[in-house]
Amino acid sequence: MGLTLTQNLPALARHGWTVEEFERLFEAGFFAPDAKYELIEGEVWEKMTQKTSHAVAVTLAQYLLADVFGVAFVVRVQLPLVFGQSSKPEPDVAIVSGSPRDYLENHPTTAVLIVEISDTTLIPDQQTKAALYARAGVGEYWIVNLPERTLEVRRQSAPMSEALLGWGYRSTQILLPGESVSPLAAPDAVIRVDDLLP
Repeated sequence: MGLTLTQNLPALARHGWTVEEFERLFEAGFFAPDAKYELIEGEVWEKMTQKTSHAVAVTLAQYLLADVFGVAFVVRVQLPLVFGQSSKPEPDVAIVSGSPRDYLENHPTTAVLIVEISDTTLIPDQQTKAALYARAGVGEYWIVNLPERTLEVRRQSAPMSEALLGWGYRSTQILLPGESVSPLAAPDAVIRVDDLLP
């Protein structure tokens, strides 16, 4: 059985891994087979066990966005993206252009929309993940904030000297139940906040 890296070897979790090294650890059976990890800026992050509300919200977003974006896009659920040499996140939902077979050789390197479902991970989703996604050119980033029952819509990624990783989103809008939003990449669609909340 492999080791649970972030529990047993916290110093190694912050080693400064590359995507290639991270993938080799998996191939070598270094991680516990039932544990899930992602690589964020060279650090190995263990993904949290999902509560039922989180799982329902992921499924709601998956079905809703598949209907909105249609066949010209792929809705990827908790699958890897590769951002440079040191990050391989697995967002809850990522909308990427093309078809599934376009990614037989390599994982996508950006997305038109990423959605994270946040309960216990709200702060890293609002800070580290927002900076990471902005730097990777993700045009729009949504956080379904389960504790506050809101949808945080971030747009206009840009370099920001004062921001984490030097990148951020110039626009952040907090939407409440009863309100709606149109994705930038599907401007004719109208998505109700209520439809994303479990």
